[in-house]
Amino acid sequence: MKFVKAALAASAFWPLSSYAVLGGAPSVNADANAAATARSMLQSAAVEPYTMRESEDADGVTIHEYALPTNVVFAVTWQGPVRPDMRALLGSYFPNFANAGTSQARGAGPMVERSGDFHIESAGRAGHFFGKAVLPRLVPANVRVDQLP
Repeated sequence: MKFVKAALAASAFWPLSSYAVLGGAPSVNADANAAATARSMLQSAAVEPYTMRESEDADGVTIHEYALPTNVVFAVTWQGPVRPDMRALLGSYFPNFANAGTSQARGAGPMVERSGDFHIESAGRAGHFFGKAVLPRLVPANVRVDQLP
């Protein structure tokens, strides 16, 4: 019985380990047999001064995380049949997401919020969600955020 409780507790935290946290270190997927798969592409430091890691969670959401050479994530993008766990993805920036758009009328359109230190765009419909979250102060000078996939 204790083993079952421990397994359930561990599985509750599993989604947290498969995402990058905006403003934190890139995700590390230590279990090669896990449902989420990860692969990295290291961009040439002379061309693009960041690393892009792509992962897919158990719900089929593809997440791209963009990290500086200092190992800090400056942007995340997502696309999939459901919205990812935004609390796990945004970390300490989740309240910014939760409060985004409160001054605007709610509707079926995209949510776009740009404050000084946090930008987020999120849109979609049942079966197809996508978006990006960016920390503008951390974006390298020669990187255009609108060109991140």
